[in-house]
Amino acid sequence: MSARHLDINMRVNGEAVSTRVEARKTLVDFLREDLSLTGTHVGCEHGVCGACTVRLGGEAVRSCLLLAVQCDGAEIETIEGLSDSGAITDLQSAFARRNALQCGYCTPGMLISAHELLANGTVPSRSQIREHISGNYCRCTGYQAIVDAIEQVAQTRATAK
Repeated sequence: MSARHLDINMRVNGEAVSTRVEARKTLVDFLREDLSLTGTHVGCEHGVCGACTVRLGGEAVRSCLLLAVQCDGAEIETIEGLSDSGAITDLQSAFARRNALQCGYCTPGMLISAHELLANGTVPSRSQIREHISGNYCRCTGYQAIVDAIEQVAQTRATAK
């Protein structure tokens, strides 16, 4: 017996996507396997580690917890879209300068979470930064460099206003 497939339409990184997808395929697998957007990583597959974080309708979500068919009609942004648009260039540079991306596996999810935190234009405290990224696991850096990078970008953006 073949699996059930459904037609879906969505915008991914600003581009229209219309395709047929297996009803049980997760959004992370759809992005990686069907659209070749491999910057979104598969980690725990339980929504805990944050490696699969993408933006759905402007909000950070765990793409391993969503089925692709649930996103029919939605606007999805992946790390590739945020990077290509220039929206996170300063965050990417700060992560590189501060050595906040050692193995790089958690980095896409961290950058999306940091982008969400800084979107309102305020300068969060270090504890607020730590709280906001607490859903993104990093096994390499100990978080200090990541917090430093996010803090630096927040301060730089605030003084540039």
